Amino acid sequence: MDFTDTPAEAAFREQARDFIAANAPHYLAEHLAKSGFGHTNTGEHDALTEAKKWQRTKAQAGWACLQWPTEFGGRGASPIENVIWSQEEGLYSRLTGTFIIGQGMCAPTLMAFADPSHNTRLLPKLASGEEVWCQLFSEPHGGSDLAGLRTKAEKDGDEWLVNGQKIWTSGAQHSDYGLLITRTDATVAKHKGLTMFFLDMKSPGVRIVPIKQANGNSEFNEVYFENVRIPDDQRVGGVGEGWRVAITTLMNERMAIGGSIATGFPEILEWAQSAQLNGRPALEDPNVKSKLADWYVKAAGLKNNASRQITTLSKGGLPGPENSMGKLVAGNMMQDIAKFALDLQGLSGVLVDPSVAEGAARFQAMLLRSPAVRIEGGTDQILRNIIGERVLGLPEDMRADKGIAFSDIPTSAL
Repeated sequence: MDFTDTPAEAAFREQARDFIAANAPHYLAEHLAKSGFGHTNTGEHDALTEAKKWQRTKAQAGWACLQWPTEFGGRGASPIENVIWSQEEGLYSRLTGTFIIGQGMCAPTLMAFADPSHNTRLLPKLASGEEVWCQLFSEPHGGSDLAGLRTKAEKDGDEWLVNGQKIWTSGAQHSDYGLLITRTDATVAKHKGLTMFFLDMKSPGVRIVPIKQANGNSEFNEVYFENVRIPDDQRVGGVGEGWRVAITTLMNERMAIGGSIATGFPEILEWAQSAQLNGRPALEDPNVKSKLADWYVKAAGLKNNASRQITTLSKGGLPGPENSMGKLVAGNMMQDIAKFALDLQGLSGVLVDPSVAEGAARFQAMLLRSPAVRIEGGTDQILRNIIGERVLGLPEDMRADKGIAFSDIPTSAL
């Protein structure tokens, strides 16, 4: 394959470089270079404020959400132009994590299913960073089994009355809007009685409770709905079509996560080149070399899998079940690398202060963040089922509740 830029691509790359050189927040470069996994380091500057500022700067010049239509705040660029931009944005892309759910998961769903008038009003503000979105899917009793969710939406005139709870909602405390999946009919099979909405996260009855994580951060939240009213025109897709809508969101989520996870391979390779093990360079150790070779192969596979998805999108296709492979491999690889690096560090591996720990405590941060990566967007077990059934065509897993009305499934919730 020839990855050399065409003349048009080279010209586009030069435009991107010129814009970044003239407009990027270079005063944050040193801090961003030290960012840990699951944490954007902006020094004394507020991370959310700086993220919104950079996103607004890009949007005003036509460099935000490049592949989106121009009427939605994008540039109408090609997939390869989007790849070129990602390469050139480099470490400044670490400021975009705040928007990955809204721009990478919610927006494609809205474009596919929401009323065009809503898209014209909402998407430009999402592209510019003025508004942040979250997705409200997982529940205490319906995480991996998303179709088993219990949050109810009951029709009341031209509105829907929502009651229930979501959990592990990333960034809810910073979000202006959310994509919410609910149960609107418990008398049909669990996959058929779901309906999707979008809602204002400041709506009366919405209560957000941040969850304290082991790494000290609070990226995830519990979200409670107590008689929250949502207008019917904020429904995304038809009544009872929520599962079909959710699949679109999930496929885009797995593509966004699988394509953006920092697996830690560049960091472990850099560290191994300077580290000492038993008084000798770590790279001379056969076990270290074997591990690095294995991770290199996986990293190359992730890159090529992402390229295949880009090719699919460039031909007008939609993200498919193959996206599950990228997330499955990347999440496990991230955790394996972190464990191996800390083992090699020995007793110093328990230090978590970046100012004194080896490698600025990046592997410590990686280890603490990796369990969430293996859960969000589908657990390893769910992804393996998807790959087996929908990619390899293997027999389906046994489902005792298949075809049974949700209200007839034994549960204490209804």
